[in-house]
Amino acid sequence: MQKKADGIVTVMLTPFTNDNRIDWDGLGRLVDWYVDNGADTLFAVCQSSEMQWLTLAERVELARRTVAYAAGRVTVIGSGHISDAPDAQREELKAMADTGVDAMVFVTNHLDPANSGTEAFRAGLDLAMGCVPSDMPLGLYECPAPYRRLLSDDEFKLCRDTGRFVTLKDVSCDIETVRRRVAMAEGSDFVVVNANAAIAAEAMRAGGKGFAGVFTNFHPDLYAWLYAKCDADSALRRRLEVFLALAAMAEPMGYPGLAKIYHTRLGTFGSAHSRVTNFDVTERYWAVMDMLEHIEIGTAQFRTEIATQSLA
Repeated sequence: MQKKADGIVTVMLTPFTNDNRIDWDGLGRLVDWYVDNGADTLFAVCQSSEMQWLTLAERVELARRTVAYAAGRVTVIGSGHISDAPDAQREELKAMADTGVDAMVFVTNHLDPANSGTEAFRAGLDLAMGCVPSDMPLGLYECPAPYRRLLSDDEFKLCRDTGRFVTLKDVSCDIETVRRRVAMAEGSDFVVVNANAAIAAEAMRAGGKGFAGVFTNFHPDLYAWLYAKCDADSALRRRLEVFLALAAMAEPMGYPGLAKIYHTRLGTFGSAHSRVTNFDVTERYWAVMDMLEHIEIGTAQFRTEIATQSLA
């Protein structure tokens, strides 16, 4: 694969209509928004996409259309790996591999559904790798649901040594783990992309190759600037690190519905309907709209500062 599956890896939303169908026109506008706002890689059919609440046909079409809408401008990786049963995994992985995505991402907790350990993980990995073309680049995602299945060092090395893996969405949320994994990956094509906003800049400085957290749905361009300037000793960089970490604390307040509200305010798509956030966000989380407005204001202010600095 010529393209790299790293940098600012946006964990894509799935726009729905009010009557619970996928909004394909909205998806096209969303892909354009990601590309125009600093995305390097689109992670289609992931947890932010509500993949556990999509049928296989919807997952396949979502990946296929994302590839078409991206039109070669950025890398597209995909998962949709939600099953535990071997036959179901074979069906979904083979179908997703045929969508045109640049890399197939395996979910670690479905490689070892019962959290039985390395031998079970190895068996699950062999099964999954046998379901996709032998020359297809692969990724791993330590998805938090249904449980967070972190890779051991030996499992990381096992995947590295296949020569097939190009990216890990790291959900350890631990800077020492990120550093250790970066060191283990040195000299290979396997890269580590942290997903935790609190350690985003520190992980970048440690050799992590970008960012893959949920707030790539709010301000991927700010993360892109941080990635480019993570080593810069500037007040702007230090203030931006704090803002991004604090803004991401809003994730428990109804995400992904919160991100969909944000995009309806931008006009990216028309409905904030979510199969996951199937409740009124404003009723459950008091002052959430005020929080969202602060995030919008802060995002706009940092964009202005960055643009001004670039012109200086």
